[in-house]
Amino acid sequence: MLDSPALALAGVEVSLGGRRVLDGLTFTASPGVVTGLLGPNGAGKTTTIRVLTGLVPFRGEARVLGHPAGDPDALARLGLMPQSTGAWSGIRPLELLRYLANLYTHPHDVDALTEALGITAFARTPYRRLSGGQQQAVNLAGALVGRPEFVLLDEPTAGMDPHARRRTWTLIRQLADAGVGVLLTTHAMDEAAHLADHVWIMDAGRITVDGTVADLTATESLEDVFLRHTGTGA
Repeated sequence: MLDSPALALAGVEVSLGGRRVLDGLTFTASPGVVTGLLGPNGAGKTTTIRVLTGLVPFRGEARVLGHPAGDPDALARLGLMPQSTGAWSGIRPLELLRYLANLYTHPHDVDALTEALGITAFARTPYRRLSGGQQQAVNLAGALVGRPEFVLLDEPTAGMDPHARRRTWTLIRQLADAGVGVLLTTHAMDEAAHLADHVWIMDAGRITVDGTVADLTATESLEDVFLRHTGTGA
């Protein structure tokens, strides 16, 4: 029986197109903690997020905030920042965020959120005309506007310039300090080392090593640990 108060997977298996994508995946994440989920391309990180949001069928056990993964009660308390949101292409960020805010009882103040993420300057530009980094900032704001208890962030700073990246780091840390659980996938080892309280490294659909950043990097860099415990992702 899983006993994590925030997020837990045990023996999760997913096969897509005849290929085993997740192969007995087991890990946990706690509230108020930034949990890093690292792995090469094709390791199964995005599929893991889809399991947690009920978007793909799986075998095994996955629970989010005390409910089975995909349960409406869990989804209502979960924030998701996917790698891309093409469906938003025709809307302006400010319009989008105000619309999303209206779906929640106690949303974040939209103006304050756009300011914190540096969105104000392009808040009235159509989403499709934004740079990749700007779109990422809007995606993140969309994930946070409903004041979720747990947030799934799939490569949140991809394409961001250094200023936007640091703003995002600050906000993620503030979320965890306020008690929000965060699951972070990233290919940036410096980002994981800076933000994560606990790191799980996966390869070929299963965890190969985990620990705190301090424990994992006692004798080598996090990148070296990653390279030693994963394949090429090819």
